[in-house]
Amino acid sequence: MPLRPFPALFLKGGSERVLVISDLHLGWEVALAEKGIHVPSQTSKILDKITHLIKAQKPTTLLFLGDVKHTIATAEWEEWRDVPDFFEALGGLVEDIRVIPGNHDGNLEPLLPENVKLLPMNGVILWKDTGLFHGHTWPAPELLGCHSLIMGHVHPTVAFRDPIGFRVTRQVWVKASCDGRRLARLVLKNLNVKVHKEPGETLKDRFNVKLRTSELFVMPAFNEFLGGQPMNQKRPGGGLNYRMFISPLLRSKGADTQAAELYLLDGTFLGSISQLTALS
Repeated sequence: MPLRPFPALFLKGGSERVLVISDLHLGWEVALAEKGIHVPSQTSKILDKITHLIKAQKPTTLLFLGDVKHTIATAEWEEWRDVPDFFEALGGLVEDIRVIPGNHDGNLEPLLPENVKLLPMNGVILWKDTGLFHGHTWPAPELLGCHSLIMGHVHPTVAFRDPIGFRVTRQVWVKASCDGRRLARLVLKNLNVKVHKEPGETLKDRFNVKLRTSELFVMPAFNEFLGGQPMNQKRPGGGLNYRMFISPLLRSKGADTQAAELYLLDGTFLGSISQLTALS
């Protein structure tokens, strides 16, 4: 369940209690400083919020869903300083800390304490029914055996424009139904696996996975200062602009984006993306 009004997710299975957080982008202030925009480091504020959630929810596992740091291929000096200290502080609160790498997490491993587990980039499965991945890659075929998929990466927002031209954006949660057969076909194609039968049958034959995926959740970025992708942005001439999506799953229509539901961080239901496109 979302931990309203925070952009964080809390999952429970048996004795396991997992706090899921996505898109911290620690060190993003350095990129702004290079452009002449000076913003104080937000790392301590982010750490304080996560510490609050840990003390309130008492998770057994803390799972980061990618883009822990901001620099894509390397690590800036501020990241070399802040990331190790950040995880050392969290290690004193939660014993089991895991990271699914995102597209901004190049050279992340040397920054992590030994007790932090680096997981596969194409995702992991919790309790056989929930698949989690960052979202810049296709999920592993094994994740298609899960009923629900959870990703981050796109920093989803909703945009509203009033009659006099002012534009307001707000972070949102996205809930979409998935076309499992289409998604399986796309994942198999990405792996260069030919589908001679139904995609679900090929998935079962090649990976021993029974196709079950029917819904997708997209998490908002935990770092509230980041920009976001307006999910209701329309293309010139009208209609939803699928090409704008930076996730292959969303861009390929593996999920029913038109009918996807958007929720504010406080839980307010805004409507479907198709209903909100006209307001962007």
